[in-house]
Amino acid sequence: MPEKKKKGFFQKFLDGIEIAGNKLPHPVTIFAILALLVIVASAIISAIGVSVEHPGEEGEIVEVTSLLTTEGIQYLFSSMVDNFIGFAPLGVVLATMLGIGIAERTGLISACLRGFVLSIPKVLITAGLVFAGIMSSVASDAGYVVLPPLGAVIFAALGRHPLAGLAAAFAGVSAGFSANLFLSATDPMLGELTISAAAIIDPAYAEGMNIAMNYYFIIASVFMLTLVGAFVTERIVEPRLGEYKGDYRESLNGLEAIEKKGLLWAAGSLLVTTILFALTIVPENGVLRAEDGGIVQSPFMDSLVPIILILFFIPGLIYGIATKNIKSDKDVANQLSETMAAMGMFIVLAFTAGQFVAYFAETNIGLVLGVYGAEALEAANLTGIPLILGFIVVAGFINLFVGSASAKWAMMAPVFVPIMMQLGYSPELTQMAYRIADSTTNIITPLMTYFAIIIAFAQKYDKKMGIGTMISVMFPYSIFFTIAWTIMLIIWMTTGLDLGPGSPIHYNP
Repeated sequence: MPEKKKKGFFQKFLDGIEIAGNKLPHPVTIFAILALLVIVASAIISAIGVSVEHPGEEGEIVEVTSLLTTEGIQYLFSSMVDNFIGFAPLGVVLATMLGIGIAERTGLISACLRGFVLSIPKVLITAGLVFAGIMSSVASDAGYVVLPPLGAVIFAALGRHPLAGLAAAFAGVSAGFSANLFLSATDPMLGELTISAAAIIDPAYAEGMNIAMNYYFIIASVFMLTLVGAFVTERIVEPRLGEYKGDYRESLNGLEAIEKKGLLWAAGSLLVTTILFALTIVPENGVLRAEDGGIVQSPFMDSLVPIILILFFIPGLIYGIATKNIKSDKDVANQLSETMAAMGMFIVLAFTAGQFVAYFAETNIGLVLGVYGAEALEAANLTGIPLILGFIVVAGFINLFVGSASAKWAMMAPVFVPIMMQLGYSPELTQMAYRIADSTTNIITPLMTYFAIIIAFAQKYDKKMGIGTMISVMFPYSIFFTIAWTIMLIIWMTTGLDLGPGSPIHYNP
């Protein structure tokens, strides 16, 4: 009998995370418990009288709001339905899945994937999947819904572990969220907050800033993260997962004649649909452009979810008709119904998660945590590279508790941007350091709003998939992305290259 290969320290560490995490209750229960803990903690902290000065409003004192007062209890009951409906990913996921569902159940996605994996060099598939995930941030949060399940299916089709494909896509989408070859909605969303924070110290400097302040750096980051993500997938994650022994398999047989016919019709419908959408934004007076003619902040960017729904639905419908998988409107309705039925667990998760997220925001606990974290970093008296490293650690830690990138930066920018400016570092550098910390820790916190849907996708291949297993799978990406991205930022700092157009490393008043 061959000797079992001894596991290294890192593998044992990941095993420990998996074991400990899997002892946790079901995600539905965890979010319910967290919601109850927020209620109790809000009453205790409020009674103690903890308060902070709002970092963005001079003189405004922020206190933790108790949810066990008369007003608080009224809020708990009156907001419950709104908290569920208002849970950010709920509408995005369900709407997008309508389009994806019809494309999947008619066989379009399967045919596309088989054609893809039979034509592309296998050595490039992992890197291509990570790259696609990183680039998906152009489509805002839709990448969370589209790419992880597609990545799993691609890997299953190749005889590889589908969870490795899901993890690679998830790492690209989430941990690489702040890298892209194009400007996305994230840039103006964070950039405007940074400019406002810079104005606290130097209004004249703030007037010369622009929302593309990190553009050069995020372009270079795409290629670095793609290589790192592919390395982690193939050298760490996939070997640890081992051979897939589940029931789900995807055939690699060549395409039949009727499938090729369906793909041609689907491609034609996709081309026509894309051209029609292009007509809404390419002309200067396009109906989905902003009033000033912009695209980055425009009705088009606000409409990405329904656009993606349509871009999947129409080709899926045409493919189904061409291959005779759809013969009447009843077939379409049944397939859409089956898609929604498969989302039942996510809907239950959305209810408890929505309560927790709403309670956390209502009590101001997140804001108080952020201010205390900022004060701790300032009190440490760090300068130079250690200061940047300390800031990344604090921002990453806060991200484990407060998921929204804009909400955190609205809270942190008025504190950290002035601090860094006074130490000689530009607001542009501070924002980029924040984006690194925010992105790389998204994939290891169950409080990230899309974590629940990723687990739901993973449970298709592993019924026992729990929070601990998911975190242990994603942890290597978080570590390697953080280290590599931080090193890249430090090297960038030492060269003195601008982070974006007119966006220096150092601030000189």
